[in-house]
Order: sequence, then C-alpha cells, then structure tokens
Amino acid sequence: MEANRIEEKIYKYGADILASEGMQKEKTFVQHGSITCYDHSLRVAEKSLELAEKCSAYIDERSLVRGALLHDYFLYDWHEKDGGHRLHGFFHAERALHNARRDFNLNFIERDIIRKHMFPLNITPPKFRESWIVTWADKLCAAEETTRALRLAFTKTARG
Repeated sequence: MEANRIEEKIYKYGADILASEGMQKEKTFVQHGSITCYDHSLRVAEKSLELAEKCSAYIDERSLVRGALLHDYFLYDWHEKDGGHRLHGFFHAERALHNARRDFNLNFIERDIIRKHMFPLNITPPKFRESWIVTWADKLCAAEETTRALRLAFTKTARG
C-alpha cells in the first residue's frame, strides 16, 4: 500500500484520536529507543495497514487503525526509575484500555486489540484478525525501534 494511502486511512479513521489531549501527551513519553509513544503508535497503525493488505480475508480497517493508535494509550513514562512501572510489559495493556475507554467509544474489536496486543507475554490470545495483525505489527515495530540505535552504533564503528 502506498504511503499516502496509508496516511489517508489513518487520518480518516483516527483523526479524533490523533488530535486528542491524551495522544498529544504521548509525544512527551519515550517508548523504544528515541521513539515517542505517539510515533510508535503511528508506526504500528501504518504497519498494521500494510499487513492487512496482505490478508485475503475481510479486515475492519477502521477498528484496525483505531486499535493500533490506542494500543499503548497508557499515558505515563514507563522508564521512570521509581519502580512503579517495573512490570510495565504485563500491565500496560489494561491501563491503555482503561484510558481509551474513558476517552473514546470503543467497539469489541478495538477493545480486543488494546487488551491483547502483548500476547504471548499476556497469555490471553487475540480473538479477531485485526487484533492478531496489530499484535504482529507492534512486535515488528518494537524490534526495529529498539535495535535502531544498536544498528547506527555498529555502522559507525564498522566505518571507523
């Protein structure tokens, strides 16, 4: 799918989310490496649409995009050293769902995406195709984001 078509779909289905106070707050929190939660969520929505295009089955693109944008809507800095977010990986999906339900009207698919995107760390598997797609997109994006700094450092070292 072309980048401009992906961007159009994200804004078509998620403009209200992207403009929300909570999502604007996500711009202040680092997620992986130097990537903010906001940018990570956008990347996951983009990757989800790319993966969905490869599926031959029907995909609810609206739910896919909205769930992807809100999957990490936990609204705190999990890197704080106070110990309060030590088990972030296990619990942030429920916090994100709580916040998203407070701020937006969510359907069953969107709720499932947010709640289950950390499978298999959280043991309940996704129920819908859209949830599986966002789960995979999140893992792909997180791996790329966390290894980016290592790849850059390795490239600089290799060049001398």
